[in-house]
Amino acid sequence: MHQGMVGALLGMIAAYAFYRNAAVIIAFTAGGAALFPLLKKSELRERRLWDLTLEFREAIWMVSGYINAGLSVENAFQAAAAELCKSYGKNAMITGEFESIVRDLHLNKPVERLLTDFADRSGLQDIRNFAEVFAIAKRSGGSLGEIIGHTTGVIRDRVAVMEEIRNMTAAQRYEQNIMTVLPFLLIIYIDLTSRGFLDVMYETAAGRIVMTFCLALLGVSRWLSRQILNIDI
Repeated sequence: MHQGMVGALLGMIAAYAFYRNAAVIIAFTAGGAALFPLLKKSELRERRLWDLTLEFREAIWMVSGYINAGLSVENAFQAAAAELCKSYGKNAMITGEFESIVRDLHLNKPVERLLTDFADRSGLQDIRNFAEVFAIAKRSGGSLGEIIGHTTGVIRDRVAVMEEIRNMTAAQRYEQNIMTVLPFLLIIYIDLTSRGFLDVMYETAAGRIVMTFCLALLGVSRWLSRQILNIDI
């Protein structure tokens, strides 16, 4: 189902559960159709960035291994790109980025600049840190393989901790979704089983104020729970 239609349906359900007013239902339906795709787009972006983080962790580990094995930087990236294509497929984000780096390396563009451009496009701090360390290692003339290997280990450990946190909070995220839906289901259930019991909440000014407060409280609690579970290191 189209995201706009899903948003319209959710807005309609929320308006029906809390207001039972035709004008409010129309407004919530239109608002849901407009806002829900934006929220889903943000969630999709977060998911894609997380997938890119995991893929980048493996990619730099490959690069580090090839450099320690004696390959040049250019050949290490080329070998890693070929390996990533086998592991994640040609359409994966990390595969496309590394293939782009390899093409530009053949045009004699400096790899540190290409990594910085990659970091700017992705917006990921791990990639930016790696690009900065890589550039410093190239300028200093030190042991490139050893420096990159140490940096790669630090990034892999950090991502591993983040992955563990996400796995540990998966149940809480599921509970969060249930607790968000439950009030709507409860209101509809009471209305179906006890006709007229909630009429005072929809037909009086005080009732509408209370319902508006409850809906706002539900929204704030949803936002707070997402902030609490969004643990970053």
